[in-house]
Amino acid sequence: MTEVNSFGVEPVTCHSFNASRTKLAISPNNNEVHIHNKEGSKWTLETILNKHDLRVSSIDWAPKSNRLVTCSADRNAYVWSQVDGTWRPTLVLLRINRAATCVRWSPKEDKFAVGSASKAIAICYFEQENNWWVSKHIKKNLNSTVLSIDWHPNNVLLAAGGTDNVVRVFSGFVQGIDNRQDVAAGTAFGDKLPFGTLLAEFPTNSWIHIVKWSPSGNSLAWGCHDSSAYFLECSTKNHQLQVVKYNFLPFRDLLFLDEARIVAVGHDCNPTLFTAKGGEWSFDRQLDTDLGAGAKAGGGGAKAMWQDKTSKGTTDASEVATTLTTKHQNQIVEIRRINPTMFSTVGIDGNLGVWPHAAVRL
Repeated sequence: MTEVNSFGVEPVTCHSFNASRTKLAISPNNNEVHIHNKEGSKWTLETILNKHDLRVSSIDWAPKSNRLVTCSADRNAYVWSQVDGTWRPTLVLLRINRAATCVRWSPKEDKFAVGSASKAIAICYFEQENNWWVSKHIKKNLNSTVLSIDWHPNNVLLAAGGTDNVVRVFSGFVQGIDNRQDVAAGTAFGDKLPFGTLLAEFPTNSWIHIVKWSPSGNSLAWGCHDSSAYFLECSTKNHQLQVVKYNFLPFRDLLFLDEARIVAVGHDCNPTLFTAKGGEWSFDRQLDTDLGAGAKAGGGGAKAMWQDKTSKGTTDASEVATTLTTKHQNQIVEIRRINPTMFSTVGIDGNLGVWPHAAVRL
């Protein structure tokens, strides 16, 4: 059964769990990061991190090192480490002149990437000699805001997408940080991997809201603003790309449950499952099964409400539904894996949904 937790009336714009999933970091659409502790079935506010000056845009909690990284519209990033029970921030010099939009630790947690509105991706790593975090920029061919980034499991390849309608794969290899032996055999995108090298690009017809690698790194998926999802099979150099159009509002985030299942979330307020059978990806179903008569199969409750208003000419507010039948009452902005059996969603309604994998069994 899906568990729903409310964090008030303010939108929850990003979230991340610690390794044991007993603590949760969220941002309530402002410059703060709230750390909550799980007590029984409820989340209790433990502390507030407030070093940022403007809205926090992304959070990532490293499971092995227990470090938090946050980025913000104030053009800064902080790495937070817990010392004697107190969170200590370290400023990271991103050297960007526009908002930071997204941040993700690499799989080995020895570096992280920050997307930005300054047509650049900052790859940040710790410099032991000077005892600070430094950044190197990837700027090649980036023509607009980077909305999403994701690391390949090999800790080197980095996928990025944004408002210039192109998904790109770059090399994030950092001399002195990465081990050449890890990529000595090459990758499906080539074996020449100097830092910042553009290895592949895939034009689309609209903004890319999200890019995600599969757990093995053999597939890359992304969601676009024109209500389409792209699935790239990239286990070999003969890449196969599939495009799936769907009858829903655009998705904001994706999560690979495994190599054959993806859950997508976005403006329709209802997590949506895509599955691969025989190598072909297709829409499977929407996962919020509590849909009532007011919500049509072709989309979420909000979409159905406006379609009814348009087609039936309804103008009386009393004739229009004011409560959606889905668990989320507004768009879902992010989806995260909690553990091998559960995933979470947060939305503009201020809710956190915890979904069991049993809800998406084939």
